[in-house]
Amino acid sequence: MSDRERIKIHGADGPVFGAGIWHFATYVDRYATDGYGEPRTVLDAIELAGQVEDLSVVDLNWPFPPGGISTAEVKDALAARNLRAIAVTPEFYTGKFAKGGFTNPDPEVRRAAIDLVAASAEVGRELGVDYIKLWPGQDGYDYPFQADYTDLWDKSVDAVRELAQAFPDLKFAIEYKPREPRNRMVFSSVARTLLAIQDMGVDNVGVLLDFGHSLYGGETPAEAARMAIARGRLFAIDVNDNFRGWDDDMVVGSVHLLETFEFFFALHDAGWDGVWQLDQFPFRENPVEAARTGIRTMKAFHRALGYLDRKELAEAQAAQDALAAQRIAKRALFRALAESEAQ
Repeated sequence: MSDRERIKIHGADGPVFGAGIWHFATYVDRYATDGYGEPRTVLDAIELAGQVEDLSVVDLNWPFPPGGISTAEVKDALAARNLRAIAVTPEFYTGKFAKGGFTNPDPEVRRAAIDLVAASAEVGRELGVDYIKLWPGQDGYDYPFQADYTDLWDKSVDAVRELAQAFPDLKFAIEYKPREPRNRMVFSSVARTLLAIQDMGVDNVGVLLDFGHSLYGGETPAEAARMAIARGRLFAIDVNDNFRGWDDDMVVGSVHLLETFEFFFALHDAGWDGVWQLDQFPFRENPVEAARTGIRTMKAFHRALGYLDRKELAEAQAAQDALAAQRIAKRALFRALAESEAQ
Protein backbone atom coordinates (compact mmCIF):
# COMPACT_ATOMS: atom_id res chain seq x y z
CA MET A 1 0.00 0.00 0.00
CA SER A 2 1.40 3.41 -0.95
CA ASP A 3 1.67 6.34 1.44
CA ARG A 4 -0.92 8.20 -0.58
CA GLU A 5 -3.39 5.33 -0.15
CA ARG A 6 -2.62 5.11 3.55
CA ILE A 7 -3.34 8.81 3.96
CA LYS A 8 -6.76 8.36 2.38
CA ILE A 9 -7.77 5.74 4.95
CA HIS A 10 -6.09 7.52 7.82
CA GLY A 11 -8.87 6.74 10.27
CA ALA A 12 -8.64 2.99 9.67
CA ASP A 13 -4.95 2.50 9.12
CA GLY A 14 -3.55 5.13 11.46
CA PRO A 15 -1.50 8.21 10.66
CA VAL A 16 1.43 8.38 8.29
CA PHE A 17 4.43 9.80 10.15
CA GLY A 18 7.03 12.11 8.66
CA ALA A 19 9.88 14.42 9.65
CA GLY A 20 11.87 17.31 8.34
CA ILE A 21 15.20 15.85 7.28
CA TRP A 22 16.92 18.55 9.35
CA HIS A 23 15.77 16.57 12.40
CA PHE A 24 18.74 14.30 11.64
CA ALA A 25 21.25 17.07 10.85
CA THR A 26 23.66 18.80 13.24
CA TYR A 27 23.04 22.27 14.62
CA VAL A 28 24.75 25.49 15.55
CA ASP A 29 23.56 28.37 17.69
CA ARG A 30 25.00 31.79 18.45
CA TYR A 31 27.18 30.35 21.20
CA ALA A 32 28.18 26.88 19.97
CA THR A 33 29.15 28.10 16.52
CA ASP A 34 31.33 25.00 16.17
CA GLY A 35 28.14 22.96 16.17
CA TYR A 36 26.58 20.15 18.13
CA GLY A 37 28.04 16.94 16.72
CA GLU A 38 29.79 16.16 13.48
CA PRO A 39 28.50 17.74 10.24
CA ARG A 40 26.15 15.54 8.22
CA THR A 41 25.12 15.64 4.58
CA VAL A 42 21.54 15.10 3.48
CA LEU A 43 22.55 11.54 2.57
CA ASP A 44 23.80 10.99 6.13
CA ALA A 45 20.54 12.39 7.46
CA ILE A 46 18.48 10.08 5.23
CA GLU A 47 20.50 7.14 6.55
CA LEU A 48 19.57 8.09 10.13
CA ALA A 49 15.93 8.74 9.22
CA GLY A 50 15.74 5.22 7.84
CA GLN A 51 16.53 3.86 11.29
CA VAL A 52 13.22 5.21 12.66
CA GLU A 53 10.89 2.27 12.15
CA ASP A 54 7.59 4.14 11.77
CA LEU A 55 8.88 7.01 9.64
CA SER A 56 7.50 7.01 6.07
CA VAL A 57 8.15 10.45 4.55
CA VAL A 58 10.62 13.32 4.84
CA ASP A 59 10.69 17.00 3.96
CA LEU A 60 13.99 17.89 2.23
CA ASN A 61 15.93 21.15 2.26
CA TRP A 62 17.06 22.33 -1.16
CA PRO A 63 19.76 22.79 -2.39
CA PHE A 64 20.59 19.49 -0.74
CA PRO A 65 23.10 20.23 2.03
CA PRO A 66 26.00 20.77 1.92
CA GLY A 67 25.68 21.22 -1.85
CA GLY A 68 26.89 19.22 -4.82
CA ILE A 69 24.47 16.34 -4.17
CA SER A 70 22.25 15.39 -7.09
CA THR A 71 18.55 14.61 -7.10
CA ALA A 72 19.35 11.13 -8.39
CA GLU A 73 21.58 10.46 -5.37
CA VAL A 74 18.83 11.59 -3.04
CA LYS A 75 16.23 9.45 -4.81
CA ASP A 76 18.46 6.41 -4.50
CA ALA A 77 19.12 7.08 -0.81
CA LEU A 78 15.40 7.47 -0.09
CA ALA A 79 14.55 4.26 -1.95
CA ALA A 80 17.25 2.35 -0.09
CA ARG A 81 15.65 3.37 3.21
CA ASN A 82 12.04 2.92 2.05
CA LEU A 83 11.31 6.62 2.46
CA ARG A 84 9.45 9.08 0.26
CA ALA A 85 9.95 12.83 -0.15
CA ILE A 86 6.73 14.57 0.84
CA ALA A 87 8.06 18.10 0.32
CA VAL A 88 10.99 20.25 -0.71
CA THR A 89 11.86 23.34 1.33
CA PRO A 90 13.89 25.86 -0.70
CA GLU A 91 16.51 27.75 1.31
CA PHE A 92 15.69 31.34 0.36
CA TYR A 93 16.15 32.49 3.95
CA THR A 94 19.97 32.47 4.04
CA GLY A 95 22.38 35.40 4.38
CA LYS A 96 22.13 36.17 0.68
CA PHE A 97 18.52 37.21 1.37
CA ALA A 98 19.24 39.16 4.56
CA LYS A 99 17.01 42.04 3.43
CA GLY A 100 14.32 39.71 2.22
CA GLY A 101 13.66 37.07 -0.37
CA PHE A 102 10.29 37.89 -1.90
CA THR A 103 10.41 41.37 -0.34
CA ASN A 104 14.02 42.33 -1.05
CA PRO A 105 14.39 45.97 -2.15
CA ASP A 106 16.80 44.86 -4.88
CA PRO A 107 14.78 43.52 -7.85
CA GLU A 108 17.62 41.18 -8.86
CA VAL A 109 17.81 39.57 -5.43
CA ARG A 110 14.02 39.31 -5.32
CA ARG A 111 14.07 37.57 -8.70
CA ALA A 112 16.81 35.26 -7.46
CA ALA A 113 14.59 34.18 -4.56
CA ILE A 114 11.65 33.46 -6.85
CA ASP A 115 13.90 31.60 -9.29
CA LEU A 116 15.38 29.51 -6.46
CA VAL A 117 11.90 28.45 -5.37
CA ALA A 118 11.00 27.68 -8.98
CA ALA A 119 14.10 25.49 -9.32
CA SER A 120 13.13 23.67 -6.11
CA ALA A 121 9.68 23.07 -7.58
CA GLU A 122 11.29 21.35 -10.57
CA VAL A 123 13.20 19.14 -8.14
CA GLY A 124 9.96 18.50 -6.29
CA ARG A 125 8.30 17.35 -9.49
CA GLU A 126 11.15 14.91 -10.08
CA LEU A 127 10.84 13.55 -6.54
CA GLY A 128 7.03 13.34 -6.71
CA VAL A 129 6.43 15.52 -3.65
CA ASP A 130 3.02 16.54 -2.33
CA TYR A 131 3.93 20.22 -1.89
CA ILE A 132 6.67 22.83 -1.89
CA LYS A 133 7.07 24.40 1.53
CA LEU A 134 7.63 28.14 1.70
CA TRP A 135 9.24 29.53 4.82
CA PRO A 136 10.10 33.16 3.97
CA GLY A 137 11.98 33.81 7.20
CA GLN A 138 13.81 36.91 5.91
CA ASP A 139 10.66 38.58 4.58
CA GLY A 140 9.57 41.22 7.05
CA TYR A 141 11.18 44.08 8.98
CA ASP A 142 13.09 44.84 12.18
CA TYR A 143 12.38 48.48 13.13
CA PRO A 144 9.54 51.01 13.07
CA PHE A 145 9.54 53.13 9.90
CA GLN A 146 11.95 50.68 8.22
CA ALA A 147 9.59 49.58 5.48
CA ASP A 148 6.35 50.31 3.67
CA TYR A 149 4.07 47.59 5.05
CA THR A 150 1.79 47.63 2.03
CA ASP A 151 4.80 47.17 -0.25
CA LEU A 152 6.02 44.16 1.78
CA TRP A 153 2.57 42.61 1.66
CA ASP A 154 2.13 43.16 -2.08
CA LYS A 155 5.57 41.79 -2.93
CA SER A 156 4.94 38.67 -0.81
CA VAL A 157 1.51 38.03 -2.30
CA ASP A 158 2.68 38.68 -5.86
CA ALA A 159 5.68 36.35 -5.57
CA VAL A 160 3.72 33.40 -4.22
CA ARG A 161 0.94 33.95 -6.76
CA GLU A 162 3.51 33.97 -9.59
CA LEU A 163 4.97 30.67 -8.39
CA ALA A 164 1.59 29.04 -7.91
CA GLN A 165 0.50 30.03 -11.41
CA ALA A 166 3.80 28.82 -12.90
CA PHE A 167 3.38 25.39 -11.27
CA PRO A 168 -0.38 24.68 -11.26
CA ASP A 169 0.28 20.95 -10.77
CA LEU A 170 2.03 21.53 -7.44
CA LYS A 171 0.85 22.75 -4.06
CA PHE A 172 2.67 25.46 -2.12
CA ALA A 173 2.37 25.47 1.67
CA ILE A 174 3.29 28.65 3.56
CA GLU A 175 4.81 28.02 6.99
CA TYR A 176 3.99 31.09 9.02
CA LYS A 177 5.91 32.27 12.07
CA PRO A 178 5.71 35.45 14.18
CA ARG A 179 9.43 36.24 14.05
CA GLU A 180 12.99 34.95 13.54
CA PRO A 181 15.15 35.71 11.77
CA ARG A 182 13.30 39.00 11.12
CA ASN A 183 11.82 40.70 14.16
CA ARG A 184 8.47 40.76 12.37
CA MET A 185 7.62 38.40 9.53
CA VAL A 186 5.05 39.13 6.82
CA PHE A 187 3.36 35.73 7.18
CA SER A 188 3.22 35.84 10.97
CA SER A 189 -0.08 34.19 11.92
CA VAL A 190 -2.70 31.86 10.55
CA ALA A 191 -5.13 34.75 10.00
CA ARG A 192 -2.63 36.91 8.10
CA THR A 193 -1.54 33.94 5.99
CA LEU A 194 -5.11 33.00 5.11
CA LEU A 195 -5.81 36.62 4.20
CA ALA A 196 -2.74 36.69 1.96
CA ILE A 197 -3.84 33.47 0.26
CA GLN A 198 -7.25 35.03 -0.34
CA ASP A 199 -5.52 38.02 -1.96
CA MET A 200 -3.51 35.65 -4.19
CA GLY A 201 -6.67 34.23 -5.76
CA VAL A 202 -5.16 30.80 -6.54
CA ASP A 203 -6.25 27.32 -5.49
CA ASN A 204 -2.88 25.63 -4.95
CA VAL A 205 -1.54 27.69 -2.03
CA GLY A 206 -2.27 26.74 1.55
CA VAL A 207 -0.92 26.75 5.09
CA LEU A 208 1.64 24.58 6.80
CA LEU A 209 0.75 24.89 10.46
CA ASP A 210 3.79 24.48 12.70
CA PHE A 211 2.49 23.70 16.20
CA GLY A 212 5.43 25.47 17.86
CA HIS A 213 5.09 28.58 15.71
CA SER A 214 1.43 28.78 16.64
CA LEU A 215 2.27 28.51 20.35
CA TYR A 216 5.07 31.05 20.00
CA GLY A 217 2.71 33.44 18.24
CA GLY A 218 0.17 33.35 21.08
CA GLU A 219 -2.34 31.27 19.14
CA THR A 220 -4.24 28.21 20.27
CA PRO A 221 -3.02 25.66 17.70
CA ALA A 222 -6.29 23.68 17.67
CA GLU A 223 -8.21 26.86 16.89
CA ALA A 224 -5.69 27.89 14.21
CA ALA A 225 -6.02 24.46 12.59
CA ARG A 226 -9.80 24.72 12.47
CA MET A 227 -9.58 28.15 10.84
CA ALA A 228 -7.38 26.80 8.06
CA ILE A 229 -9.37 23.59 7.61
CA ALA A 230 -12.65 25.49 7.40
CA ARG A 231 -11.27 27.31 4.36
CA GLY A 232 -9.78 24.19 2.78
CA ARG A 233 -6.25 25.54 3.21
CA LEU A 234 -4.51 23.30 5.75
CA PHE A 235 -2.07 21.52 3.47
CA ALA A 236 0.36 20.20 6.10
CA ILE A 237 1.42 20.28 9.75
CA ASP A 238 4.71 20.20 11.65
CA VAL A 239 4.66 19.23 15.32
CA ASN A 240 7.07 19.95 18.14
CA ASP A 241 6.90 21.88 21.42
CA ASN A 242 8.33 24.92 23.20
CA PHE A 243 7.93 27.11 26.26
CA ARG A 244 6.07 29.76 24.19
CA GLY A 245 8.91 32.28 24.53
CA TRP A 246 10.93 30.95 21.60
CA ASP A 247 10.77 28.44 18.76
CA ASP A 248 12.56 25.73 20.75
CA ASP A 249 11.51 22.81 18.49
CA MET A 250 11.44 20.37 21.40
CA VAL A 251 10.11 16.81 21.28
CA VAL A 252 6.37 16.75 20.64
CA GLY A 253 4.22 16.65 23.78
CA SER A 254 7.10 17.39 26.13
CA VAL A 255 5.62 20.63 27.52
CA HIS A 256 2.09 21.29 26.22
CA LEU A 257 0.73 17.76 26.41
CA LEU A 258 -2.97 18.59 26.67
CA GLU A 259 -2.85 21.33 24.04
CA THR A 260 -1.11 18.96 21.64
CA PHE A 261 -3.83 16.37 22.20
CA GLU A 262 -6.44 19.07 21.56
CA PHE A 263 -4.61 19.95 18.32
CA PHE A 264 -4.81 16.37 17.05
CA PHE A 265 -8.42 16.15 18.20
CA ALA A 266 -9.23 19.25 16.13
CA LEU A 267 -7.60 17.70 13.05
CA HIS A 268 -9.39 14.37 13.52
CA ASP A 269 -12.74 15.96 14.37
CA ALA A 270 -12.60 18.06 11.20
CA GLY A 271 -11.73 15.05 9.03
CA TRP A 272 -8.22 16.22 8.20
CA ASP A 273 -6.13 13.18 7.25
CA GLY A 274 -2.67 14.45 6.32
CA VAL A 275 0.76 13.37 7.52
CA TRP A 276 1.70 13.83 11.18
CA GLN A 277 5.13 15.35 10.71
CA LEU A 278 7.93 16.08 13.18
CA ASP A 279 9.84 19.36 13.15
CA GLN A 280 12.10 18.76 16.14
CA PHE A 281 15.64 20.05 16.71
CA PRO A 282 17.33 17.56 19.04
CA PHE A 283 20.42 19.68 19.75
CA ARG A 284 21.70 17.52 22.60
CA GLU A 285 19.60 14.37 22.14
CA ASN A 286 20.12 11.38 19.90
CA PRO A 287 18.12 12.29 16.76
CA VAL A 288 16.91 8.75 16.08
CA GLU A 289 15.69 8.32 19.66
CA ALA A 290 14.10 11.78 19.64
CA ALA A 291 12.16 10.86 16.49
CA ARG A 292 11.09 7.53 17.98
CA THR A 293 9.94 9.31 21.14
CA GLY A 294 7.94 11.87 19.18
CA ILE A 295 6.27 9.20 17.07
CA ARG A 296 5.52 7.05 20.11
CA THR A 297 3.79 10.04 21.71
CA MET A 298 1.83 10.77 18.53
CA LYS A 299 0.73 7.14 18.40
CA ALA A 300 -0.59 7.55 21.94
CA PHE A 301 -2.52 10.65 20.83
CA HIS A 302 -4.04 8.65 17.99
CA ARG A 303 -5.03 5.86 20.37
CA ALA A 304 -6.47 8.39 22.80
CA LEU A 305 -8.74 9.74 20.06
CA GLY A 306 -10.34 6.30 19.97
CA TYR A 307 -10.90 6.36 23.73
CA LEU A 308 -12.41 9.84 23.78
CA ASP A 309 -16.13 9.89 24.62
CA ARG A 310 -17.29 12.25 21.87
CA LYS A 311 -20.87 12.55 23.08
CA GLU A 312 -19.82 13.35 26.63
CA LEU A 313 -17.22 15.84 25.39
CA ALA A 314 -19.72 17.55 23.07
CA GLU A 315 -22.13 17.99 25.96
CA ALA A 316 -19.41 19.47 28.16
CA GLN A 317 -18.31 21.85 25.40
CA ALA A 318 -21.89 22.88 24.66
CA ALA A 319 -22.15 23.91 28.31
CA GLN A 320 -18.62 25.38 28.19
CA ASP A 321 -17.86 23.26 31.23
CA ALA A 322 -14.07 23.50 31.30
CA LEU A 323 -13.51 21.11 34.19
CA ALA A 324 -15.73 18.38 32.74
CA ALA A 325 -14.22 18.74 29.26
CA GLN A 326 -10.68 18.48 30.62
CA ARG A 327 -11.58 15.48 32.77
CA ILE A 328 -12.93 13.67 29.70
CA ALA A 329 -9.87 14.52 27.61
CA LYS A 330 -7.41 13.56 30.35
CA ARG A 331 -9.14 10.24 30.96
CA ALA A 332 -8.62 9.23 27.34
CA LEU A 333 -5.13 10.69 27.05
CA PHE A 334 -3.68 9.26 30.25
CA ARG A 335 -5.06 5.81 29.46
CA ALA A 336 -3.40 5.86 26.04
CA LEU A 337 -0.10 7.18 27.38
CA ALA A 338 0.01 4.53 30.09
CA GLU A 339 -0.59 1.79 27.52
CA SER A 340 2.07 3.26 25.24
CA GLU A 341 4.70 3.28 27.98
CA ALA A 342 3.80 -0.27 29.02
CA GLN A 343 4.54 -1.66 25.57
